[in-house]
Amino acid sequence: MMDVSVIIVNYNVRYFIEQAIISVYKASKSLQVEIIVVDNDSNDHSVEMIQEKFPEVILIANKDNLGFGKANNQGIAIAKGTHTLLLNPDTVLQENTLVACLAFMNKTIDAGALGVRMIDGRGNFLPESKRSIPSPFVAFTKMSGLAALFPKSTTFGKYHLAYLDEHENHEVEVLSGAFMFFQTSLLKEIGGFDEDYFMYGEDIELSYQVIKKGFKNYYLAETSIIHYKGESTKKGSLNYVKVFYEAMLIFANKHFTSQQAKLYGWGIQIAIYLRALISLVSNVISKLAHPFIDGILSFGLTSLIVNIWAVKIKETASYYPNEFFTFIIPIYVLIWIITHLIIGSYEKPYKANKIWKGALLGTLVIAAIYGFLPENLRFSRAIILLGGVGSAFVLAATRFLYHLVFHKKATIELNEKGRIIIVGNEEANRALSLLKDSEVEVDCIGFVSSNQAYEQNNYLGEFENLADIVSLYQIDELIFCGKDVPSLKIISSMAELGNSLSYKILPEESVSIIGSNSKNSAGDLYAIDVNLKIASTRSKWIKRNFDILFAIILLAFSPILIWITRNKGNFFRNVWKVLKGELSWVGYYQNKNEDSELKLPTLKKGVLSPMDYRKSTKGLTGNKLNLLYAKNYSLENDITLVLKNFKDLGKTLD
Repeated sequence: MMDVSVIIVNYNVRYFIEQAIISVYKASKSLQVEIIVVDNDSNDHSVEMIQEKFPEVILIANKDNLGFGKANNQGIAIAKGTHTLLLNPDTVLQENTLVACLAFMNKTIDAGALGVRMIDGRGNFLPESKRSIPSPFVAFTKMSGLAALFPKSTTFGKYHLAYLDEHENHEVEVLSGAFMFFQTSLLKEIGGFDEDYFMYGEDIELSYQVIKKGFKNYYLAETSIIHYKGESTKKGSLNYVKVFYEAMLIFANKHFTSQQAKLYGWGIQIAIYLRALISLVSNVISKLAHPFIDGILSFGLTSLIVNIWAVKIKETASYYPNEFFTFIIPIYVLIWIITHLIIGSYEKPYKANKIWKGALLGTLVIAAIYGFLPENLRFSRAIILLGGVGSAFVLAATRFLYHLVFHKKATIELNEKGRIIIVGNEEANRALSLLKDSEVEVDCIGFVSSNQAYEQNNYLGEFENLADIVSLYQIDELIFCGKDVPSLKIISSMAELGNSLSYKILPEESVSIIGSNSKNSAGDLYAIDVNLKIASTRSKWIKRNFDILFAIILLAFSPILIWITRNKGNFFRNVWKVLKGELSWVGYYQNKNEDSELKLPTLKKGVLSPMDYRKSTKGLTGNKLNLLYAKNYSLENDITLVLKNFKDLGKTLD
């Protein structure tokens, strides 16, 4: 008899579902388990990968995206196990997960469904592991943010039941759709998921139906799983709020009276507006507070430098007029702060080289503007230079104090490379090889053996001493080799070491090193698919603004610059198309004869491409160049490429 049917709905998460399937097999050693994958018309070759690597998996390949609920129901209809697990593809089970769930269900007569303790890719506990039915008041506290403000309150914290210990078993009302373990007979009697929901809300409805049938839902803390999250819709996005709101209205219309449903809808809408206002204010404060403080301190330091310069060098305390302090210095400071924002000096973790780049770029911009000012406004180039150094000092000092106060240690990273340790034995060298092949900018410090002393170069110690090794070498990220390190050890290590580290896993026989740096972010991949800097909103904003600014500069100085370009007629045409947003100064290399499976973020067609780096691109294919450009995108690279190929800005594009 089949013990468990595991149903996984997949949509464009090829590498994650590969890891999920491997973890299910590891958790199935002593059980009869079937795996049913329902693919919702993925275009990332998920179906082909499953057919090739896991031929024993029962695969349903839909020709359209039917939604989460309907796709799960396809799997439920053919499930043969006494119990059924509905599992998200971006999860990793512990080796004991299925056995622990079966044991609990068999000894708990009134258990209709079961959820487990979930952590995200940084080791943080996911509160949606246990929830309550979203009554009008509970939904209001969730959407308004009151639940987040008072998580331990039995009044306001009911949505996530945060007042219940995450390390103890509990009876709960709602389970997460990422992991729902059922009696198959009950699941089929209910009819599976309610297909009126497309995304979100289905798990609430299904959990509620279990209770209506006279059974109970339980939260099991005896086993944990990793749920990377973020592969469909980020939880902080406006789209999530909209979809969640619609799902809650469907639930209200099904289970409340018409008057209650109306009140419910109004309450949620009010809560959404309140939450949006709170989020807006908090985002503005959080994003502007640090630059504002830096600006005030930079102004004070620059003013002090000016006064000292006036007394010591100019020998006249009133050498600089009041306008210099009330008008000129604030403009200088504003330019420095803006360039720091553009360069990324405010991104965490803080990088010393970005601080100096921001100060240098700001100083150069001020110096360029200085040259165009009338004589009566040109006070001192030395002040500009010293002020630039001062702005860098201020940013470094505030970050130093921030870490000292909030993290009890003062650190600013001196380079871009993350410090990595690989945990594993036989697979460790393969993990290192994959890192090198993907050209990820990391500093691999060495290897930690997963179970015993293992002789190889850069051997740092054994797994039992992992915490001490991480502290000693100031490690930023751990890569666990799935073949050598059990999931149980991986998850317990993540919980012990905390969210100050990044964690990734190399699944057995996989070519992708997989992880996620926050509960709300999409997963990260090292291999052919890697972290792509060009995909961030900030990078896109910088790229578009550079396109516009550079186009304006070209127009302003076109009477001179036009004579430098090779194709003068097309020069203005390209400038105009860039301004309109039809072109970008730098885009991907276009080669119709070169096929690619890479799913890179969409960019406007470029006047130039990474192939225009000339000698540095020798021997690299167009696909490889595009990948490197997307992965390592920076404003400096675009500026360098444009200036190096200035004569070709008027080139004719196909």
